[in-house]
Amino acid sequence: MPIASVLPRGCRYCIVGLSVLLLAAVSMVVLPTAPDAESAAAEERKPYVETIPGSNVKFEMVPIPGGTYVRGSPESEEGRNDDEGPQHPIEIKPFWMGKYEVTWDEFDLFAEADVLKDEVEKLKDRKLELDGITRPTPPYTDMTFGFGKYGYPAICMTHHAAMEYCRWLSAKTGKHYRLPTEAEWEYACRAGAKTAYFFGDDPEKLGEYAWYLDNADGKPHPVGKKKPNPWGLYDMHGNVSEWCLDHYDKNAYRKLPADRVSLNPFVPPTDRRFPHVVRGGSWDEEATACRCASRRASHREWLRQDPQRPQSIWWLTEGVFVGFRVVRPLDDPEPLRKVRSLVTKESRYVWTPDQ
Repeated sequence: MPIASVLPRGCRYCIVGLSVLLLAAVSMVVLPTAPDAESAAAEERKPYVETIPGSNVKFEMVPIPGGTYVRGSPESEEGRNDDEGPQHPIEIKPFWMGKYEVTWDEFDLFAEADVLKDEVEKLKDRKLELDGITRPTPPYTDMTFGFGKYGYPAICMTHHAAMEYCRWLSAKTGKHYRLPTEAEWEYACRAGAKTAYFFGDDPEKLGEYAWYLDNADGKPHPVGKKKPNPWGLYDMHGNVSEWCLDHYDKNAYRKLPADRVSLNPFVPPTDRRFPHVVRGGSWDEEATACRCASRRASHREWLRQDPQRPQSIWWLTEGVFVGFRVVRPLDDPEPLRKVRSLVTKESRYVWTPDQ
């Protein structure tokens, strides 16, 4: 027989009340749990400073939140080119991006130092494809071309050299660095904007944020001297054009759906040396080339003055306006994680996409 049934009515009410209080108390107890995944992820996605091991050279990385955006430009945008459309929705997962373009301070450590074999061995269990990392051959001339060195963006490297730098940096740090996909680059440049530039549509304001043809005095400038975009990235417009991971395909956007979201699409690089995508415009280009959606393809002409035969797979004699910055994905899918340069001295020059 339930205890409550043999108690006086008043006591029964006491027991019922006590039960309600106990239930409420239990519901308020916070039991120990594993850290909230979202909070942990947010904690992970903070800015950080990386010191390249074996040196005192540092670089800064900025967290880029995941999200969706519309890539490309509307037909009404001033200076628009046909390869910027049709516009289409893209999803990007969180990643970090270099706060500045890679400087000579950083790049020279790669160009002048071998990757030790034991470094590669130590990293085998970190899912980084690091076998066979190579370093640039010495250039036949000064690749700064007198424009400035320390604190200045590294220039004149090929797409292959930029990709190998990222693999070298991964081996040195134990973190997975690579070039941004074209989709990631435009997403980071826009920083949520839907306008021609991340600050709006008026090119008259570009000089506050970029070194370009009208204000650069015919040369690149030290990184980080102009205003950043809303996500804290400097020189996304102008200074030097920046390599992206992708081969350049003028019809790439036409091959993606306009009515549903594509997850970080990219055109994988092959063993052909050209063309690849550069973004952002440069000190040697007009304002319209610096727009968020503007695309440019690398060209064999960028090797024109190289007297070597075969011509270098590391250096571009005409690439005084080309540099790059690195990204570090929070969690790369296998297709991106395994991408590496396939270019060798025997590689043919030009890749032609399937039309």
